Amino acid sequence: MPSNAEIAKDTIEQFKKIQRYMLSAREENAEKTYSMLKEEYLSLKALLNVIGVNMIDIDRIKE
Repeated sequence: MPSNAEIAKDTIEQFKKIQRYMLSAREENAEKTYSMLKEEYLSLKALLNVIGVNMIDIDRIKE
């Protein structure tokens, strides 16, 4: 079973990747894509909050 540190590391990487895609979708005005990515973003953000990750430095979307 993965440790909390491993879970946090993996989730942070996924979170950063989703944010890059969201920023690109926003720039391209791809509303449907952005909306789909936002669902994943919110799930990952909730998980990171539950495991105690400080979101201030890594959350570039701020939604």
